[in-house]
Amino acid sequence: MIFVTGSAGFIGYTLVTHLLSKGLEVVGLDNLNDYYEVSLKEARLKKLQQHPGFTFYQEDIQNADSLESIFETHDVDVVVHLAAQAGVRYSLENPQAYIDSNIVGFMNILEKCRHHKVKHLIYASSSSVYGANTSLPFSVHDNVDHPLSLYAATKKTNELMAHTYSSLYQIPTTGLRFFTVYGPWGRPDMALFKFTKNIIEGHPIDVYNNGEMMRDFTFVEDIVEAISRLIDKPAKSNADWSGMEPDPGTSYAPYKIYNIGNNNPVNLMDFIEAIEEKLGIEAKKNFMPIQAGDVPATYADVEDLYNEIGFRPQYSIKDGIGKFIDWYVDYYHKVSKVN
Repeated sequence: MIFVTGSAGFIGYTLVTHLLSKGLEVVGLDNLNDYYEVSLKEARLKKLQQHPGFTFYQEDIQNADSLESIFETHDVDVVVHLAAQAGVRYSLENPQAYIDSNIVGFMNILEKCRHHKVKHLIYASSSSVYGANTSLPFSVHDNVDHPLSLYAATKKTNELMAHTYSSLYQIPTTGLRFFTVYGPWGRPDMALFKFTKNIIEGHPIDVYNNGEMMRDFTFVEDIVEAISRLIDKPAKSNADWSGMEPDPGTSYAPYKIYNIGNNNPVNLMDFIEAIEEKLGIEAKKNFMPIQAGDVPATYADVEDLYNEIGFRPQYSIKDGIGKFIDWYVDYYHKVSKVN
């Protein structure tokens, strides 16, 4: 049995859909909070609940008793933990939400994995952990001790907490650093969603750092394919690991970190141009300085992921944007000049 937290979220919904299509049984959890429009989460959930292999609980990972009840009811082999308070910018406005969900909630997940002998914990980290690092491409073997937002700090903390449990209790833990995920059913707070909505409605878009941004945009189906392949690849101890020259990406414990990115960073202005081309509409642009907590460039080294599961991302930025806009127009029934 696979337990997916955040199952009504963007990545969670896409992952559960994928797993169900393979004939697997999935237990899902989500608190359906109002960080962004709840109706979108409910629409995702409605589609999942049409499948007999899916069982859903509307609960919060901060509630240890509710989690305990789920683990007692179901024989959970693998946990894919995607529930979290997301967003770099929102962490400047509401830092407590990140402590409650990303630290307290993650602690509860670790404890349930420990006491219920879970065979593999996969959890979402973030490319944000690279923080002030400027050596590109970002490698999981780099030190990441200089986060630029509380969100990034909580994700780095998750990695440290996971390592502790892998070391103390031999729980195989796999942390996934996602790089700017986009695609159908995406979050309204993400750039692609906001850009598409504003361009269609004739509103200007905010272009930060005057457009001098590079992002390793990763299509959601590539993310999900990688997670799916990793489910049956629990982290193992690295026999060559040395405390004299510690490798941050592996350990003497059953602990592993992977980047999941496209390994092909795209300039923000080229990203916007691809949206304009698909819509057949030129965007009105407000050029803005870089926001606090943001980084100017992300670029994933994905060799470890390829070496482990033989997978590289398949979707080009043009194809991915096209799939998102087709979904957006269909879902919101927007009138546009979509090609």
